[in-house]
Formats: sequence, C-alpha cells, structure tokens
Amino acid sequence: MAKNLLIVESPAKAKTIEKYLGKDFTVKSSFGHIRDLIKNSKDKKAIEVDNNYKVHYEISPAKRKVVSELKSWVKKVDEVWLATDEDREGEAISWHLAKVLNLDVHKTKRIVFREITKPALQKAITAPRLIDLDLVNAQQARRVLDRLVGFELSELLWKKIRGKLSAGRVQSVAVRLVVEKERAIEEFKPKAFFAGTASFLVPNERGGTSKLQAKLYSRESKSKELHIDTVEEAQAFLKDCIGAEFTIEDIEVKDSKRRPPAPFTTSTLQQDASHKLYFSVAKTMQVAQRLYEAGHITYMRTDSTNLSQTAMQALEAEIKSSFGPKYYQARSFNNKKGAQEAHEAIRPTNVEKKVVSNNRDEQRLYDLIRKRTLASQMADALLEKTTVTINISSRPDEIFLAKGEVIKFEGFLALYLVHKEEEEEEDDSNSDLLPPMKLGQKLKNENIDATERFSRGPSRYAEASLVKELEKRGIGRPSTYAPTITKIMDPSRGYVTKETREGQERNYRKLSLVQEAAEIKAEELTEKYGTEKNKLFASDLGKQVTDFLMEHFGDIMDYNFTADVEDRLDKVAEGQEQWQKMLDLIYKPFHKLVEQTAEDADRVTGERILGKDPKTGHTLLVRIGRYGPLAQIGAPDELGEEEKPQYANLKREQSIETITFEEALELFKLPRNIGSYKGQELEVNSGRYGPYVKFDGKFISLPKGADPISFTYEEAIPLVEARIKEDAPIGHFKDLPITKGAGRFGPFVKWNKMFVSITKGSGFQLETITEAQAIELIEAKLEKEANRYIQKWPDYALNIENGRWGPFIRSGKKSYKLLNAEGKKLTPEEAKEVSLERAIELVEEQGGKVKKPKAKKTTAKKKTTTKKKTTTKKTK
Repeated sequence: MAKNLLIVESPAKAKTIEKYLGKDFTVKSSFGHIRDLIKNSKDKKAIEVDNNYKVHYEISPAKRKVVSELKSWVKKVDEVWLATDEDREGEAISWHLAKVLNLDVHKTKRIVFREITKPALQKAITAPRLIDLDLVNAQQARRVLDRLVGFELSELLWKKIRGKLSAGRVQSVAVRLVVEKERAIEEFKPKAFFAGTASFLVPNERGGTSKLQAKLYSRESKSKELHIDTVEEAQAFLKDCIGAEFTIEDIEVKDSKRRPPAPFTTSTLQQDASHKLYFSVAKTMQVAQRLYEAGHITYMRTDSTNLSQTAMQALEAEIKSSFGPKYYQARSFNNKKGAQEAHEAIRPTNVEKKVVSNNRDEQRLYDLIRKRTLASQMADALLEKTTVTINISSRPDEIFLAKGEVIKFEGFLALYLVHKEEEEEEDDSNSDLLPPMKLGQKLKNENIDATERFSRGPSRYAEASLVKELEKRGIGRPSTYAPTITKIMDPSRGYVTKETREGQERNYRKLSLVQEAAEIKAEELTEKYGTEKNKLFASDLGKQVTDFLMEHFGDIMDYNFTADVEDRLDKVAEGQEQWQKMLDLIYKPFHKLVEQTAEDADRVTGERILGKDPKTGHTLLVRIGRYGPLAQIGAPDELGEEEKPQYANLKREQSIETITFEEALELFKLPRNIGSYKGQELEVNSGRYGPYVKFDGKFISLPKGADPISFTYEEAIPLVEARIKEDAPIGHFKDLPITKGAGRFGPFVKWNKMFVSITKGSGFQLETITEAQAIELIEAKLEKEANRYIQKWPDYALNIENGRWGPFIRSGKKSYKLLNAEGKKLTPEEAKEVSLERAIELVEEQGGKVKKPKAKKTTAKKKTTTKKKTTTKKTK
C-alpha cells in the first residue's frame, strides 16, 4: 500500500502524474469542485450577510460518492498531498478538500507546478507549501459577490421584465459591450466616395512591360488615400487626366523590421485559435486542458508572457538546430499590469516534440502553441519597403503612390505568420516586387479608374475580439473569459447569439478613363456587403435587459467599476485587503438600490407602437413575445370580445428598435396562398430555417435569395415537382415504401420514419441508388440501432448507449463520458450495472443536466380538490 495520497482535480491529470511518481504515491481525482454554496431554501441560507458574510457550503450530490472514496483512501495512507491547479479555483478546491476530508489546513502539504513533467513534479515534491488562504479568500469573495449580485438582479428582472431571465456582475457588462456595438452598427450611415486607382506600363528587364498599380493620394498627406466626394468631382478629375503626363517624382526605399509576438497568454491563445483554427473560446480551453493534463503544455490559464530559463535554453537549441544561429534572438516581453510574474506563458513542455496527439484538434492547437513559442525567440523579419511617388502634370495637388514590400530576411516569419486584426484598415502595400524605375522617368498610363466606395462602420464582435476587449478593459481574468462568453450566448438567456448572415447587395458606380480613346466610360455594378461569419449579435431581449440595468444600476454596469472589482479581488489574493470589508463596500449599497428599484421602477413592456393598420384600423406594434420579437395588430384594449390580435414573427435580421411601419406590415402578408397543384394548396411562408413553400404537408425551401413576399406560383411548381420526384418510392422493404432525398446533413434514404445517411464509405450515390442498396443500408442501421442501447430511462430522457469509442451516456441531445471512480472508461458489460443515480451523477459532474420526470396527478386528488373549492364557496 502506498504511503502517500496525492489529490488532483482531473482524472486525466491523475493518470499522467501517476506515471511519474513512484510506488510511494497513489494519485486520485476530486473531479473538480466537490462542494459549493448551498441552494437557498426556507430554513437555511448560503450566505449570512449580517453575520460577516458567513458562508455555508454543501457537498454536491454528484460528488458524494467521490468524497466517500477519498475519505476511505485518507484512512489508508500516512500523508495526504493536495496538488490542484495553481490558481484561485485550484486553491479553493484544495481548501474544500481539506475541510471535507478533515485535513489540517495549517499542516497539509500543498504542491503546485506549471507543467506535468517528471522534473517539475519532483521539484514540487521537494518544496511543498501550505494552502494559500489569501487565494482561497479571493475565490470566496468572487463566488459570494457573484451569487449575491446575480440572484438579486435576476429576481428583479423576473418582476420588472419577464420570468427566467438572469443577470450577473460580469456577464451583464459583457452583454452591454455587444449591445453597444450592435447599436453603433445600426446607427452608422455609410458615406459614399470615389477612390482613384491607376495602372501604368513600365519597361522591364526582359524587354517587355510590367504593370504598376498605384492609388490616388493628396500631396499633403501620404498616409491615407484621397476620397473624392462627388461623382462630378470624380468626372472632373478623370477629364483633367486626359493627355496628362505622369512622371516618377520620388523613389523612397526604407528598411524596416517586424518583431515576433510574445508567447501565448490565455486571451491571445483564444484569439489566435479563433482566427487560425476557427475554434470557439470554449473549445480552445477544452482542447488546451487536455494537452495540459497529458503533460504536453504548461498551464493554460495565465496572463504572463514569461518563459523559464530552462525553456529559453531548450528554445535556443531547437531554433539553432532547425533554422540556424542567425534565426535565434533571445527576448523577454513586458507583462501587462497585474500579471503574475511568477507564472509562465503557455508553451510546450518539450519543444522538440512536433507531434503529440492523434486527435486532430489537439495536434493543431499544440502546433500553434509550439510555433508561437519558438517564434517569440527568433530574429526580427527584415523588410525593404519602397514607395514610388508619381506626379500628375494636370493636378499638382494630387499624386499617385505605388507601394511595394520585399522580405530581405524572413526571421520568425519562416515559422509563424501574425494574424491581422479584422478591425484594422487593410494594408495598401503591394507585396509584389516593383519593376525597376528611375527618377524623372515618364510612365505610360494604361487606364485610370474612379470607383465608388463606402465608408466602413464598426465591426461586430467575434468571440476572439470580445475576449480582447474584455482583457483591454480589465473585465475578468484568464479563468473567466471562456465561461463569461459561454454564459452570454446561452440560448436559455437569449441575450446574444453567434450567427453567420448573408450580406446584402448594393449598386456602385465605376468611372474609367481609357487614355488611348481619351474617353470616360461609366458603369453601374453590383457588390455584396455586410456578410457576417460567426459574429455575436445582440437580441432585442439583450438590449431591453441592458437598458433596464443601465438605467437603475449604472455602477454595476460601469466598465471601470467592474475592472476595479477585479483589482480589489487581486488585492485580496495578495493579502492586502480583507475580503469581507471589500464585500461590504460593494454589496450593501447595491442591495439598497435593488430594494429601491423593486419598489419604484415601472414594469418594462418593451412595446413600440408603429402606427395604425390600414385594413383594421387597429394599432400596429412590435414587442418581445414568448418565443422572440414579434409584430402585433390589435392592442387588448381596442379589440372586441370575438376579436383576436394578429401576430407575425420578425425576421432574424430585424429588430424591434429599427423595424419600420412598412416593414412590419409586410410581415403580415405571410403566409400567402399562391394557388393549388394536384388538388393540394400551395402556401408560401417563412420559418426558422428561412422561406419555404408548403405542399401536401411538406416544407420545400425556397432558392437562396428568393423573397417569399413576391414568390410566384410559376416559380413554385418546379420546386414542388422536384420534391414529388424525390419523394417517389425507389422500392419497398417489409411492405413499407423507401424514398430518398438530400437534407441539411447530406443524402439519405427514408423508411418507416427512419432516415439513413448515404455516406461516402457506402459507395452508393443518391442519384443511382437501387432498392437492394437501400435495403442494405436500412438493415445495417436496424442492426446498429438494436445494439445501440445498453440501458434506457425514458422518463429522464437518459440512455447509456454503445458508441464508436465505447459506452457513453446520452442526456437529451448531449453525450457524456461513462467513467469509473478512477476515470477509466467502462466496458459494455460494466455499463449494464450502472444505476440511474450514478448515471445522473456522471452527467452533473460533467456540467450537464438531467430532465426530471413530471409528477403524475391522480384522479382521486383532483376530485378532493374540487370538493374543497365547492365547500369554500358555500361557506362564503
């Protein structure tokens, strides 16, 4: 039996550590936090505010078995070591473990390490410390403050706006950022202007000519392109260029350097993984967690850019070996204010390793981390930038500039490319090598264009740019970015959605001067603008809640106030401030304001009256309904007893703040009956997945860009006929028809309400699939379904199923790992023995929820209730 028990918070981490420690150590996992603030009830309260914020905790139901097993292990060993993560959450987990397992907080050994490697673990074992109570207090203070503020604001929202809403100290401020960006975009009015470009022919060394592209600038300012305000001015400019001479006035050559970026912190890793790998913030942290627990990278929650001396030496050796000595340049980077100097940046634990995982996501993220770390210690890229100034004889106040850039020495660019932020202006330099030219050289002009352009408004946040903004404003810390963004996008809240939206088309004008013909040609062209990919959109409900909180809780919603709270929590962590005193200063004024607002503030309806419906004369208004924003004809006080309001859902891109009277009326034109076909009505409408035509109970999507308001019978018939042909049986199986089709998830065959995908691996094609081939796919699916379920609990929407990698739990539509107490996967035979209670525990341990069965009311109880009500009436 081992003499020592080492407790970590992750089973994967436990497995990795156990490989490095000898027989004297047994490593077990707490599976994260084992207890939390108790849930409020009639007889007890989690936080006694008037008793110096005395806190009451309870062991999470899902962790009772884990705690029981840990207690039994404590009795078997001589000494217990706590080795949870080196941050406030990790410190708090260790403290809770000490309390629950009856360990002496002032004697129990606590070890920390930034990487899970044998040297790091051996070093940590030789230098244990005690639990840092200042860090624990900082975590407690954050948890208590967030519980108090969140609960009280949420309850207020239920009273003043609608039920099931939530608010929080950090999440509501993050929503405010998205809402303000949304409104800035809605208020922005693009301004049209004309930009001048020219193409010149320059003799090259091969005896031919090369094209030189240049843009129009004011002579006074070479930093920004010249904007021509009107079409008349653009025409005048082009006329002046007819027959003008174009001469090279200046050739400026400048050497410049490009420095590599610092190694990754939590926020920069989240941003770069979003830009380059298209990972969400939450996914980045999940994948990074797995890499850390497997011992491949250092701890992934950090705001430090420091690298250890050992790491620096390893990086130097790797760079010199792979690229050569001239590519190496040792560097240190300045940390942002408040960063933990003792911590390290996110880096590989062994930089020589290029491949660490068969999992594609893990390998791609590791590769990104490795390259960024190496690049941080590589030489600058040396560039040569050339700017050619071209004089226009007829327009002395304007010039054309041609810009080029040549890389003379790639330095760190040999390994790592820096992403250009979306918000930055596009670089107008040309990366191509410019043809040889000399001062005073006259250029032959091929053509000059004046193209209509439009000023660009603010860009919506993506997850990565929102993280950057939160960090810039000091809102939250490395461990809070991912959960904050996940919270504000929670569909149950409905404040922020991540969406991809098609852009709109607009016309623009292009005026072209063709020198040889000495004439100006005008064209009207079309372009698409405003396409949004995976951007964050504020909903009408998000705006409404933000406005209410801004009106009544300006301090809590203030960016500086939120950042100040984070600074004060840092002071608590450093032992410079007493946590209860800090809470007093923030919570007590806030609580009084909540009470005052609950009494004085009016209930928010969110209605916006647009006018009178010309058909009925009733009020046309827009408001937020149970399922989202809607338009309504007929207010309750103006309808007769038999009349009912008319409703129409707003389109996804419409807002109750900006929709016009005319746009709202258009919504009531749907659904439209456009005729009948083969005895069935044709109805055009718009739904969750876009506009469609309904025929014989089938929903047939309209072509991309089709307008349901103007969609005609003639346009619908080909779609309907194609669907009829698609739905025609290709054969029968067990006397039931087999049909085929193509859906959102690819081609399929359908039989007895069951959809079977036609995968590439099957070798079958949608167009040519036969009855025999379809039956083969159906039989395979039936066999798979027969072996799919190991256990089922229909009342809880909970199953244990066979999967590709072994048994797993499915709760609703989400899947969860099926593990034993040691964190190992169960076999199908072991899965048959899992109880309902254990399955629920495992789902909740992994952050999921299990549906509770509805209580069934008996007939007898209903009769009793009726009798009581009748008796009461007689007595009155």
